[in-house]
Amino acid sequence: MFNDVYKDKIVLVTGHTGFKGSWLSIWLNMMGAKVVGYSLDPYSPKGNFNACHLQDKLFADIRADVRDYEKLNDIFLKYKPEIVFHLAAQALVKTAYENPKETYDTNIMGSLNILEVSRHHDFVKQIIMITSDKCYENIEQIWGYKETDRMGGYDPYSASKGCAELMISSYRNSYYNPHDFHIHGKAIANVRAGNVIGGGDWSDNRLIPDCIRFIEANKNIEIRNPIATRPWEHVLEPLSGYLRVGQKLIEDPVTYATSFNFGPDISANKTVLEVVNRLVAYYGKGKVIDASDPNAVHENTLLNLDVTKAYVMLGWRAEWGLQEALEKTVDWYKSALNNEDMYDLCVKQILEHGESIIK
Repeated sequence: MFNDVYKDKIVLVTGHTGFKGSWLSIWLNMMGAKVVGYSLDPYSPKGNFNACHLQDKLFADIRADVRDYEKLNDIFLKYKPEIVFHLAAQALVKTAYENPKETYDTNIMGSLNILEVSRHHDFVKQIIMITSDKCYENIEQIWGYKETDRMGGYDPYSASKGCAELMISSYRNSYYNPHDFHIHGKAIANVRAGNVIGGGDWSDNRLIPDCIRFIEANKNIEIRNPIATRPWEHVLEPLSGYLRVGQKLIEDPVTYATSFNFGPDISANKTVLEVVNRLVAYYGKGKVIDASDPNAVHENTLLNLDVTKAYVMLGWRAEWGLQEALEKTVDWYKSALNNEDMYDLCVKQILEHGESIIK
């Protein structure tokens, strides 16, 4: 996979105990990378990290905060990572409303620490900064946002990601400019995706985990924003894009030191209500009710990304449609509830996704 560029490389993954970070760590581990994970404790004891017993499979499992500059710098000096994937974040819109300072501190200053530590160490060569589709100024347009569109953010979470994007761009221009690669020897890319689903996410106020909790508790599934339309994609879709970007930064750091969107085919843009109805149909049980709250905090109704740049420059596209993404997701939760070996199941799904790419 990915021309074996990750084999034997020391790769630092921040947020490795989280949903996306755990899946990325498994994939890198499969490819022979020496994964150094840096993160807070897992959000849930049932999440993908614990379910797969990843702490026993990685090169290093460090529990620390990206806001702690000195600790982060010590870990860089100790392990000397060549490649950095930065995923650590406060990633929930509702939580950001409740704790805006923590959200801004983590998503902006935590990202700044990664950029600043990387700047001071020559052994760091490739940096992939993961933000969010919510970094764009959302004007509820029906066409997708391009990488060149304006950054923004109505709510604290979105604004924190928009701010992080502006900071990343500033660092690339000022310290990692591709035109001066022969001088600094570093390549940085920023990548955006959103509405990712898949097994092992147990966060509160997220659609799929909430649905699973309701179903298993034999309660009605309460949908608070049924008409919201999102580009739903399985977690392996954007991760394959992030890994492709990392590969390209190694092979051609000047050309690929830029930003990329990763999203599904437009056919996967569905309302929350349709997604939940499909999930219930495949799960085999569950009842959906409309629990819309007119006093709920603001959340955009329409959001879509234009992924033309990733398709043209990286040869990337989403391989699984919405139905297959939902089926893979439900399979994970059912297997976990049956106490099956979740690491093996994750590996199996990654290999199945890889076969889709080859076809």
